[in-house]
Amino acid sequence: MQKVDVVVVGGGIAGLTAAIYAAKAGKQTVVIEKQERLGGRAISNKKKRAYFNLGAHSLYKGDAYATFRELGLTLQGKQPSAFAYGVWKGKLSALPSDMKSLFTTPLLSWKGKMEFASCLMKLMKADTHPFDRISIREWVEGNLRDPMVRNIFYSLLRAASYVVGPDLPAAGPVLKQLQNALKGALYLDRGWGALVEELRTKAADLGVRLLTNTKVSSVDIRGGIVRQVLCEDGTKINTRHVILATPPAVANDLVPFAENTALRTWKEQAIEVNAACLDVALNRLPKPKQQFAYGIDQTVLFSNYSRAAYLSDDGAQVISLIKYQGKDTDADKDLHELEGVLDLMQPGWRDELIVKQYLPRMTVCHDFMHLKRLENPGPAVPEIQGLYVAGEWASHGEVLVDAATASAKRAVQHMLSLEDKERNAQYEHRGVI
Repeated sequence: MQKVDVVVVGGGIAGLTAAIYAAKAGKQTVVIEKQERLGGRAISNKKKRAYFNLGAHSLYKGDAYATFRELGLTLQGKQPSAFAYGVWKGKLSALPSDMKSLFTTPLLSWKGKMEFASCLMKLMKADTHPFDRISIREWVEGNLRDPMVRNIFYSLLRAASYVVGPDLPAAGPVLKQLQNALKGALYLDRGWGALVEELRTKAADLGVRLLTNTKVSSVDIRGGIVRQVLCEDGTKINTRHVILATPPAVANDLVPFAENTALRTWKEQAIEVNAACLDVALNRLPKPKQQFAYGIDQTVLFSNYSRAAYLSDDGAQVISLIKYQGKDTDADKDLHELEGVLDLMQPGWRDELIVKQYLPRMTVCHDFMHLKRLENPGPAVPEIQGLYVAGEWASHGEVLVDAATASAKRAVQHMLSLEDKERNAQYEHRGVI
């Protein structure tokens, strides 16, 4: 039997972030991860001297970036050029990403160019919260008139949210994410695995115990109070606080009688987002100038990550392609479509291929801010004292990794606030006596 202040279940970005902030607050903290490696979907795999993430990963100037900087992480990498192509009717055309491309792109009429530039300028300074309860489609159709301007904005907002359709996502959070993206993305050297390693080192330096290859079986909540964490290998850890940095379905399964708590609501309202991901390492680029493209009439994205990051030990070019997916998917068709985009962007790429990685259905996030949501998850499970949730799905308006870090900090802040209230109540009680 062991005893600690805080147990974090799940060693991904959210779990590691929560553990670090708990430890910084002086709490004896343990992270329990069922996999052999920490990082969750932020791990990187090295294949034939090339570093592959689990699909396309970009770090925008949002909550996660600010959090990692606050923690002193180096975040080695660079910001790529914003110049991009658009894929429309099987052809490539420059997207309006700067003044030159704005005036020369054949995709837009003169009126369309003016509308696009005006809308983008307004968006950069806009408060996006008034759009939190309308869909992306409602925002686009209500604010843009030119059909091609609408198509381009749908493409940009799809890339910001990773959600294929415009009817479910709340517009406010996605517009905020686009604002962050327009400030510049960061591509990380050696992939996001390097970020995970920095988080792991930071946690270890603060005294966090990191248990991998260990699966939690349940959380003891007798009397509606967190008491201990039980693992499948027989390990029992007494604690007053548990942060579940797991998917909502897993969090629900770990807690007895969860059907009587908010965990059930959060599980049932969750809508998972998935994508088909193709990564390739090439000896060289057949078309060196064609490095980034948004699908306009295809739900795809193409990016050469090596144009801004060190992702190969021998100079190979590492390219990521994704296809945003709905409910019905076909692995072979998705791969064919992604390879078709690769043919368009880099004809002859097969002759330069070193290694590739295809993930036919990768989970991007387990939930997001959508219009069918009944409530935002967490940070605390209200029916159980000492139980909290964190993860990209526990969003209060943030998107993807920003939601992971923000929810992790919310959980720790709520925990510390609860302890302060208990401490003050004890002092008041002693004063009365």
